[in-house]
Amino acid sequence: MLGVDARAAALAAGHEVVALTRADLDLTDLTAVESAVAGAAPEIVINCAAYTKVDDAETDGRDAAHLTNGVAPGYLAGAAAMAGAWIVHVSTDYVFDGAKTTGPYLESDATAPQSVYGASKLEGELAIAQAAPLSHTIVRSSWLFGNHGACFPATMLRLASTHDSLSVVDDQRGCPTFTPDLATALLAVASQQLLGVVHVAAGGDCSWYEFARETITRAGLGAVVTPCTTAEFPRPAPRPAYSVLRSGRGEAPVLRDWREGLLEYLEVRNSTEVQA
Repeated sequence: MLGVDARAAALAAGHEVVALTRADLDLTDLTAVESAVAGAAPEIVINCAAYTKVDDAETDGRDAAHLTNGVAPGYLAGAAAMAGAWIVHVSTDYVFDGAKTTGPYLESDATAPQSVYGASKLEGELAIAQAAPLSHTIVRSSWLFGNHGACFPATMLRLASTHDSLSVVDDQRGCPTFTPDLATALLAVASQQLLGVVHVAAGGDCSWYEFARETITRAGLGAVVTPCTTAEFPRPAPRPAYSVLRSGRGEAPVLRDWREGLLEYLEVRNSTEVQA
């Protein structure tokens, strides 16, 4: 989802792009990573790859999460550093415990992941900082949605087309971030060479319930959305109850409100459906 938009944004900006899928490159293979990066001789490396099966990571996917999210980013950062390239890596709000009550999470806030997925992503952050200490940007974002993969709005629209009512969690709060907006921001931080961690998420914030209600209402569907608690909808991996991200760095990109991204998402989706 994010990788497709990052490629499109880079091409639109006039960059020469080498876009590798998992079939093209196994990021957990150090030799393959070093060979691919050296062969491309890039100025910028953007890592949009991740193991994102948050619940599976608690059980069968633990090793895959560790390798893909924790170990592989270090391989990629090391290869980028050897090639003289700047690396931009995408991380997550799951590196926080979600217990903050005094405002949004900033880059300076202490991390405390509560899930295997969150721990693996933090491991990757540390690996990148160690492998490319002077040439990396770690971009933490949250609640990604876009037109090129499975995402929350797509799930809600599918369910709303076959159900009269939906119950959605209302005690988790974050920033739904449209992947084309984030992709453009990734290029910006790369060109600015913002060293270290930077938070980049959509403006505004909401609960999953509010996100679902806005999606279904804007799509013109009649399904009724009712709020429920996390306890009523238990999942194997704990989610941060509050993970609104903002940046304390004045040079960080500022994204538009999540509702504007949602409207564009729905417009693109409707256009695609009409063409089909």
